[in-house]
Amino acid sequence: MISVVFKRNDSKELVSFELSGHAQAGPYGSDIVCAAVSALSISTINGIEALAGFVPIVEVESEQGGYLYMELIADMSSKQNEIAQILLENLVLAVQSIEAEHPSNVRLLTNEGGQNS
Repeated sequence: MISVVFKRNDSKELVSFELSGHAQAGPYGSDIVCAAVSALSISTINGIEALAGFVPIVEVESEQGGYLYMELIADMSSKQNEIAQILLENLVLAVQSIEAEHPSNVRLLTNEGGQNS
């Protein structure tokens, strides 16, 4: 199962997300659930870089796969944060839709309160 954990600060703004695990909804290389979650997550990170104009903190497990972490930087402008929030909230909605269709393959969690307030 893919676990997607979003973290919100005390102001309810998204500050990070972490994906771990494998959907196991199909054979390796043909798993459409994994492909959907991966594509949406990478697209969100690319959108933050291109549209908000900064590079977020990203960690990836490239050898075995199954892990991606993204965290917003602390010193972004309010406009950059606004753009990042729109993109991240869109990712939340997309993952919620996938979870609703594939509840045995995707689990979404949200942790509230913490750093980057």
